[in-house]
Amino acid sequence: MKTEWIEHYEFGLRVSEQGTVISVGDGIIWISGLPSASMDEILEIEDGSEALVFHLATNRIGAILLKQTEKLTAGKSVHLSGRRLSIGVGDALLGRIIDPLGLPLDGLPMHELASRRPIDVLSPPILSRDFVERPLYTGNRIIDTLIPIGRGQRQLLIGDVGTGKRAVALDAVINQRDTNCVYVLIGQKRSSVVNTIETLKVKGALSYTTVIVAEATAMPGLKYLAPFSGCAIAESWMWAGKDTLVIYDDLTTHARTYRELSLLLRRPPGREAYPGDIFHLHARLLERSTCLAAHHGGGSMTALPIVETEQGEIASYIPTNLVSITDGQIYFDAQLFSGGFLPAIDIRKSVSRIGGKAQHPAIKREAGRMKLDYLQFLELEVFTRFGSKLEAGMEERIRRGQTLRALLKQERLAPMPIDQQMAWLVAYNEGLLSGEKEQLGKLLRKIKPLALSEPREAWVDAAKLALKGEDDEQAP
Repeated sequence: MKTEWIEHYEFGLRVSEQGTVISVGDGIIWISGLPSASMDEILEIEDGSEALVFHLATNRIGAILLKQTEKLTAGKSVHLSGRRLSIGVGDALLGRIIDPLGLPLDGLPMHELASRRPIDVLSPPILSRDFVERPLYTGNRIIDTLIPIGRGQRQLLIGDVGTGKRAVALDAVINQRDTNCVYVLIGQKRSSVVNTIETLKVKGALSYTTVIVAEATAMPGLKYLAPFSGCAIAESWMWAGKDTLVIYDDLTTHARTYRELSLLLRRPPGREAYPGDIFHLHARLLERSTCLAAHHGGGSMTALPIVETEQGEIASYIPTNLVSITDGQIYFDAQLFSGGFLPAIDIRKSVSRIGGKAQHPAIKREAGRMKLDYLQFLELEVFTRFGSKLEAGMEERIRRGQTLRALLKQERLAPMPIDQQMAWLVAYNEGLLSGEKEQLGKLLRKIKPLALSEPREAWVDAAKLALKGEDDEQAP
């Protein structure tokens, strides 16, 4: 190859632009020159550093650093590369921990990847999309029955710090044995990163998951790029006809990083000091999650972005942006968490705009009125605090509501298969369950799950048989 290049080499005049670094600091650089530079173009610096064009001013360029050496100082020359940022994609990334540029962080060599994909592309056009109809089961009883998620949906996990959002996201990943997953960790402490990776490894979920890490000490540019890199990897599987799940943990930190970069580059601040295009940034990221039509392979990419609130204030800028972008939200309440109701999902504030369209007909039939009945129970329960005597029918509704609340409680990192969920739904609707959470859990484990296609009578018989055996054991 080298010999052929030398034989065909011709001397000639070549013109190239050269810029100069004006200043370096806080993960950005200012450059003079390079009049032909374009947005999102990679710049190569004399010392071996690399930067990404992020801001075009009248007489200078603002760029975010992607790779920085100790020799990077003002006065270094800069050249255009003509390249756009891309990342390697393919099945070789499953089970790997990488940074937003695709470099391995797990100490293992990176296998040659089949192809590369730009990290920021347009979302699929409307004619390439299909209706969201197939369910994505998270293993969480509240979500799968009352707030169902479909493949291709964007469902927001929202709540205060420490209310269990990440645990539910991990449950969803652990429950996806037939789905390629991408877990994006943005600005997390190293201890949190290690705990997340160890949890996935212990539960056997790391083998079908790619973890992208831009920890708290990473350069701001890498934290900004992390969700787009994760989206590009998941998107490649979607266009290959596969089902994928991507977790963005979390977009609050991502928004703060973008605000930091924008203010350093002297962009005008807006509401809560965020630049005005923060909505467009997250919208173009989440719009790439969809279900493709059959003539494009029928793949899907489901997104579970996580966003934090402060003191339960859901009306602040970034949460309201993401609520309006996504197809529903799952709200985690700090008071429920402190009261021992885990997962601390507030059913009153949670909604899925896909709803029953993404549920199996059998699950939809059993869970049809359950959310409404539970919300009515929460209102009726208020009257019991006054100690007044209630009608027999009212007491029965409250008793069933208390049983349902006990059923909806679930241990952390213990996803339940959908056939077992069908078992408790049938048993509850038949009035066969009562007691405390521990006793209910013991009863449910005795019910032999059947296929969802089995007639309802078979499920009822299985539940009665299991519970009859429990009664026989308790008999003297």
